[in-house]
Amino acid sequence: MKRIVAAFVTLIFLHRNSTEKVIHQRTNTVPFDLGSHDEHLTTTVRVIRPLDAAELDLETTYENFHPTIQSLSSVIGHFISGERPKGIHETEEMLRLGDSVTGVGELVLDNNLLKLQPPKQGFSYFLTRQDYESLLRKQVAGVRLWRILSIVFGVAACSTLLFIMWKRYVHHRQSRKKRSMMEEFKEQQRRRMRELQIEEGSVSPTSCTVCLSQERSCVFLECGHVCACIQCYHSLPAPKTCPICRSIIDRMVPLYHS
Repeated sequence: MKRIVAAFVTLIFLHRNSTEKVIHQRTNTVPFDLGSHDEHLTTTVRVIRPLDAAELDLETTYENFHPTIQSLSSVIGHFISGERPKGIHETEEMLRLGDSVTGVGELVLDNNLLKLQPPKQGFSYFLTRQDYESLLRKQVAGVRLWRILSIVFGVAACSTLLFIMWKRYVHHRQSRKKRSMMEEFKEQQRRRMRELQIEEGSVSPTSCTVCLSQERSCVFLECGHVCACIQCYHSLPAPKTCPICRSIIDRMVPLYHS
């Protein structure tokens, strides 16, 4: 089996990076058999579709680099385009006769001829110059890595989902608590209006929620509620809390009406 690859190497001036581009590739294959090193075992196995196999490491038997001949016009054109071809790198790879090769695939018997072919169930098909134990260790290491990555990403996904659910639960609980406090506050306000024998419609929306007689004239921070007058704020017991949400009042900002 022989493979010829020609590579096109370019140099980008802005970043000064060398890149390779395959411009031609030709593959020639001939039927070949795998046999045992033991002289007493004369049975051979015909390899089918070797190019479909993974881990196929070919030996480089020919390598040559053809530098590009530069002219003045080409130099100017390459300077404008930002790329300068360095040359063509030609390599030839093949599997030599007598190389030790390990094959893993589906083994079938066709007209008294053993054949090794890609499995029909979609399993991996291997042709490698490693021994079976080395190939097995490499595949086990790859499976272990993917298993660890799957566990890590699974734990991260579960943690993210639990965090989102917890945030939604906290938000729902806070919203329910605020609704409950607002209902309690309105009930206390109605009770206060009954005690003062004041009709609900006669109270201004801007009246103090504590005394129901003065205009609201202060803002409570950090909750931001505007619900009381200055006199009622000073009469609140320590620690001063907002009459609506019951949160601690860090500071009060006077509110001036125009």
